[in-house]
Amino acid sequence: MSTSLHDNATTTPRIRRYIQESDKGTTQLARELGLSETTVRKWKRRQTVEDGSHMPHRIPTTMAPETEAILVELRELFLLPVDDLLRVGRDFLDSSLSRAALLRCLKRNQVNDLKGLRLQQLGESEETTKRRKTFKDYEPGFVHVDIKYLPQLPEESERCYLFVAIDRASKWVYFEIRDDRKAATARSFVSNLVRRAPFRLTH
Repeated sequence: MSTSLHDNATTTPRIRRYIQESDKGTTQLARELGLSETTVRKWKRRQTVEDGSHMPHRIPTTMAPETEAILVELRELFLLPVDDLLRVGRDFLDSSLSRAALLRCLKRNQVNDLKGLRLQQLGESEETTKRRKTFKDYEPGFVHVDIKYLPQLPEESERCYLFVAIDRASKWVYFEIRDDRKAATARSFVSNLVRRAPFRLTH
């Protein structure tokens, strides 16, 4: 029968079995075998001489539905590259968001192909797209603002609105989730945007 043995194991199956069957105390066995008392206690408690699984007990494979919905909307609306979207996600939504989790999210929602999204959104040929003015042609302060419906989540009674702004030059993003899109709500968002922007808004 084969025995699972970790590459960095400090004990062999024979020593582990000896520890389990011995009547000697932990300190005495540790001194005799040149092991730490922690290692001896670990193998005394176990019924097997095989290494335990080194996989984490809980592997995070999903993100909050509202986080996923916002990331997808931002990707589709502003066509943000993965690294820019990751920065926005960490700043506004989840500081522990990993690049791998973001990539899985984009692929799961079929928004991982940025070039395809760009062509689909513009409805133009690649040649025409290259001639368009890009964000980098603007000076910082030219901010594009938009409002989008967010998908209604199971625990919500109605859908919310995503108020979002992006600076065309630096791709700095600011957004808020609001319950309505009334004029007063829009004015409040713009006021917060002006106060939070790290540069003077020109447009």
